[in-house]
Amino acid sequence: MSFCSILVFVSDLVNNVINYHNCRSEVDRYRSPENAAASREICSALANHLHWGLWGIISFPRWAKMRTVEVSEPIEVAERIPKEAKKILYELASKWSDVADSRALEVVQLKGAMTNEVYQVNWPTMSKGGVSRKVLVRIYGEGVDVFFDRENEIRTFECMSRHGQGPLLLGRFANGRVEEFINARTLSAADLRDPKVSSLIASKLKEFHDLDMPGQAKVFLWERLRNWLKEAHRLCSPEEVKEFQLDKFADEIKTLEAILSVEDQNIGFCHNDLQYGNIMMDEESKQVTIIDYEYASFNPVAYDLANHFCEMAADYHTQTPHVLDFNKYPDVEEQKRFVQTYLTSSGEKLIDTEVQKMLLLIEKYALANHLHWGLWGIISEHVNEIDFEYMEYARQRFQRYWLVKPQLLGSN
Repeated sequence: MSFCSILVFVSDLVNNVINYHNCRSEVDRYRSPENAAASREICSALANHLHWGLWGIISFPRWAKMRTVEVSEPIEVAERIPKEAKKILYELASKWSDVADSRALEVVQLKGAMTNEVYQVNWPTMSKGGVSRKVLVRIYGEGVDVFFDRENEIRTFECMSRHGQGPLLLGRFANGRVEEFINARTLSAADLRDPKVSSLIASKLKEFHDLDMPGQAKVFLWERLRNWLKEAHRLCSPEEVKEFQLDKFADEIKTLEAILSVEDQNIGFCHNDLQYGNIMMDEESKQVTIIDYEYASFNPVAYDLANHFCEMAADYHTQTPHVLDFNKYPDVEEQKRFVQTYLTSSGEKLIDTEVQKMLLLIEKYALANHLHWGLWGIISEHVNEIDFEYMEYARQRFQRYWLVKPQLLGSN
């Protein structure tokens, strides 16, 4: 709304107030009982004008704000896409015959990402029904190469695409890439607790773990934890080292590795970051797709299941996305159903002892998950500019570790 519109509102308001005061002279004409209804009608109409005139004045600031957001936000978001990425986007769109203008892109930032910035890019098409072309642009987070090798991650991404397990790689630029947009719904925190959805995830996870992936099928967890601990020590101040008890973690990692390495367990290609935002589902076919492979590697499959269970405590789409609620950690029956589905999804016969063994391993690997993501939080606080309370997140993971450890490992 313009300033001129404000003046119109003010003018109307003044005139209506005058008319309202003159109402009495009009009412005098209708003193007879038969004209009482007409009198009330005139007064009501004048009061109505007064009401909406005032409403217009009061509402102006809110309208102006809404208009500003609508106009400026898309422009601001679009400016975050690097020129190199835009060149790829223009070239892609120019190959689509139903896109009239390859440069008429609309950019929307997707929330919930904590390692990268992720944007959905849309182009209006000439087809009926308002259908648009879509791709995903992923801009790598600052300093996150300390967590994983980006070239290895790209190779994993491409290998997953060949297996039909994820989006296609459409282009690469210096600090990111362009991906196929999967026409499916990203899951919510509540979806992970839905028994039907949880069953679909369990089956998909078994398929994921059984993929024939390149590389040596060895456990990468312990090496990663030690590397991250060194990096956390390097980045943290002496006060932070003391606050988070980082000097104790070398022994904690050694103890966990010694206890868990003697177990006979299945090693598979693990995702290692099974939060709800990395899982998508087609509403019609109910097909589940696991995306984002930055942290993927060979590991004990029980570690991956433990990671997924721990992520049920999180909801990254609240006013306090860093806050974890471990009351939402799945109970024994939920865990059992998930493991039973996981173990039988590819036709194997269910053996109760295998279920119990897996459940015990998962509980122990939850400890390793707390160390893993606690260290991740500390490092991210120092290298990542994404708006997230990384230190508070890390504090909760470490607190959970120290709380649960005695129950699972005794006083070791």
